[in-house]
Amino acid sequence: METLWEKYKLVLIVIGVALVLLAMSVVEVPETKQAVIVRTGEPVRVVNQFRQDAAYGNTGAGLVLRIPFLERVQEIDKRVLDLDMERQQVLSSDQQRLQVNAYARFRIVNPVRMVRTAGTTENVEMQLQPILSSVLRQELGRRPFAALLTADRGEAMRNIREALDRQARQYGAQVIDVRIKRADLPEGTPLESAFTRMEADRQEEAETIRAQGRKNAQIIRAEAEAEAAKTYAAAYGKDPDFYDFYRAMQSYRTTFETGEGTSSIIMSPDNEYLRQFRGQR
Repeated sequence: METLWEKYKLVLIVIGVALVLLAMSVVEVPETKQAVIVRTGEPVRVVNQFRQDAAYGNTGAGLVLRIPFLERVQEIDKRVLDLDMERQQVLSSDQQRLQVNAYARFRIVNPVRMVRTAGTTENVEMQLQPILSSVLRQELGRRPFAALLTADRGEAMRNIREALDRQARQYGAQVIDVRIKRADLPEGTPLESAFTRMEADRQEEAETIRAQGRKNAQIIRAEAEAEAAKTYAAAYGKDPDFYDFYRAMQSYRTTFETGEGTSSIIMSPDNEYLRQFRGQR
């Protein structure tokens, strides 16, 4: 054995060093990661980079070669990542102080830019958190509290996502979605005063609607009465004598109809009011 070692010592040493260098040169990149090969501090190539239009299952994951001691491999998550925002107090346009919890979802689409500007995904999250808070404050500050309960909330979220995405691009990230988990009024006196103000606003709005309804009803009633009078005038105008007789009969009914009490009316038979009883002359 010693003779074999002495005879092939150099060859065995070379083979051993080669195996060690090979082991140091080969790096496995999983499906969920994209790898940036960094040489002397400068990114030189990317392995298994995320591509929006890439076919499913068509990735560059697997074994990757690098130059030992000269190149290092920095792995970056290829999956969608979460960005949670700390609970923030936001002032709405109607002076409501809101306690807002929000989150965003993003992914790294330009790993070389991310390595150059932020270094790691953790640093990207640290950079995006204050930007998300600022953008959310600005957007919700333009809207009343009630807008968060209507379809305007979707538009607000879209504006926040677009503004955050523009800022995230400089770090090689793409913001996919932004959502508000909760938006509550603060507890205590501010909450009670806000409810009182909202109740007063709704009552004022209801009274305005009722007043407008009464106005519309009066207009419709007046138009209907005018139309009825026009119809009556057109009908009775065709036979004035009949109209005079009809109106007299209505007057007699109102005058002589027996009510709950008793009354006496004394008139001369020649009274003009009773001429319909005497017949036309």
